[in-house]
Amino acid sequence: MRDAFDLEGPFSAVVIGARGGLGEAFLRRLLSHERVACVYATSRDALWRQRMTSERVIPVDLDLANEASVEDLAQRVASASVAPRVILNCSGLLHAEALAPERSWRDLDVVQLVRLFQVNTLGVALLVKHLVPLLPRRQRSVFVTLSARVGSIEDNHLGGWYGYRASKAASNMIIKTASIEARRRHPDLVMASLHPGTVDSDLSKPFSRRVRPEKLFSPEFSCTHLCEVIASLNPGDSGGFFAWDGQPIPW
Repeated sequence: MRDAFDLEGPFSAVVIGARGGLGEAFLRRLLSHERVACVYATSRDALWRQRMTSERVIPVDLDLANEASVEDLAQRVASASVAPRVILNCSGLLHAEALAPERSWRDLDVVQLVRLFQVNTLGVALLVKHLVPLLPRRQRSVFVTLSARVGSIEDNHLGGWYGYRASKAASNMIIKTASIEARRRHPDLVMASLHPGTVDSDLSKPFSRRVRPEKLFSPEFSCTHLCEVIASLNPGDSGGFFAWDGQPIPW
């Protein structure tokens, strides 16, 4: 099996949400490859960006809800001396101050729904719009966004979590639709939505008490398995929705 990031180089990579557990794990994995000339690592955490002292890491303050911010990132990537081959979106919003998953339709709130869609769906759409055109047209490249099994419409047996479920399902549709267009413009591009499992991170922390220990993955464990999935995917798989173990997830 090919290595997920063992591509013809040198090349650059982009990790959206590099401050999170999985984002940092992917960042370390990319930096372990000599052909990766630089990684654009985005985070809203100014202190984290200051701690990034590697010459191969270019820290970027990115607001996925602001198209001008995404455009600025794209311009920086486009100005590099090497083209990007890998784009990994590890960002996601499930909870925050005054924002929690809905248990019932009684909890539905338009402001909360808009915020979830801005990050989990519209942010993905903006990344597709501004970053995919920068990828090479005739070389293997990868655009991956982290989704969630709860974004599967068919696999929804428990209900609740309206906004998160719906925004992730919509993100999956963005990737699926973009992959169809990419067949014409970037035939060697692999686009995929990946479910990382339940990862021990800030995103899952409020809910991890209910997860069996063997089902709560470390960021390194999940990253390793996701890299194996990425390595196994071919352009014919582009647009798919896959779990950390490589199994397809129904829409």
